[in-house]
Amino acid sequence: MSSDRILMILMTAVAILAVVPAVPGGEYAALILVGLGLISGFMNPEDDLLTRLVLIVVAVALPTIANSLDAIPVVGGFVNSILDNVAVAIAGIVVANVLLQIYARLMPADDSGSSAGGGGGYSSE
Repeated sequence: MSSDRILMILMTAVAILAVVPAVPGGEYAALILVGLGLISGFMNPEDDLLTRLVLIVVAVALPTIANSLDAIPVVGGFVNSILDNVAVAIAGIVVANVLLQIYARLMPADDSGSSAGGGGGYSSE
């Protein structure tokens, strides 16, 4: 099983367990979810712009959409809270991807294949 899959399973499990009132340590659930999201984002960076955009939209829109689930009489509040927690984890992934993109734009490109170190590009013939 890949690390990405394991981290997603952990994020989902923490998001569900944070809603259960009898589970101790629920006050640290948001911190754990953001930490798991950051780890997932740094270990599995998204290079595709569309995928990063979808993650940003989901992180912003999912809590708003989940609020409409409160209308369901018994389980609506629980499902809303679970989806809110999932959005927190996705926000951690988004932050990690944004930081990696900023780092990639600030650092110079690797010139190992260019002619910069090989005599200025002139041949010796």
